[in-house]
Amino acid sequence: MPWKERYVGEKSALDLFADELRRARARAGVTQEALSQQINFSASLIAKIELSQRRPTRDFARRCDQALDTGGLLERIRESIGSGPVLPWFEQWATNERIATSLRSFEPAVIPGLLQTKEYARALFSGGGLLTVEEVEEQITARLERQEVLNRADPPYFNAVIDERVLHQPVGGPEVMREQLRHIVKVCETHPRVRIQVVPTRVGSYAGLNGPFVIATLPEEGDVAFLDDPLGGRFVDRTEDIAALLRTWESIRGDALSHQQSTELIREVAEQWS
Repeated sequence: MPWKERYVGEKSALDLFADELRRARARAGVTQEALSQQINFSASLIAKIELSQRRPTRDFARRCDQALDTGGLLERIRESIGSGPVLPWFEQWATNERIATSLRSFEPAVIPGLLQTKEYARALFSGGGLLTVEEVEEQITARLERQEVLNRADPPYFNAVIDERVLHQPVGGPEVMREQLRHIVKVCETHPRVRIQVVPTRVGSYAGLNGPFVIATLPEEGDVAFLDDPLGGRFVDRTEDIAALLRTWESIRGDALSHQQSTELIREVAEQWS
């Protein structure tokens, strides 16, 4: 029976990958440690993936397929998991992000994930030393994969609003910041459905200072939202909560510069990073 038919309605793709990896490893008579040596990933990472505690990267799936002779099964399952960070708690939102017709994002402290460069993301994930080098690379890969939503045939309308202070926060140093800000301008120029707005510092106190959020409009389902925080974030779908977030969104946009003014400001600040 095809794996998709066997698991529809029973398991998430993340759980399916974990199950099939364990089966393939058992059939091959290979321990986690032995597989680790073959694919050049740590045994601890393999253990976490087999417990559905980590999202496998495409490279991980490909190497496992080769080492365990699965005929490409794991890589195919990995594609069904889709883009998103390796942390399971983000699975639901990553799915919403992939199918959304529009995304409205507000970030007061960092560049939104869908607009981050590889080096900017690396600087963010490396900051504080909370993640291992391997974990940092996994997170970067997942973040870049998420960005493919903007390159699909029918991409969502993506409106991102950021605080001006984000443009001056030295994440990764001058070179990283210069290329990051140039990247935002380039994405806006090449993706007509991407809009960026900046809330200038002179505004002072405004509604967005309470924290970041994203509102996604889903086909036939309306709006849902995600509130980001250090403990994993929170999903919001109650009608009254969404209405409150939409009011906050409109208030923030009312304090922000226009798209054209914002891209001009970002371009200017980019050249100041030297």
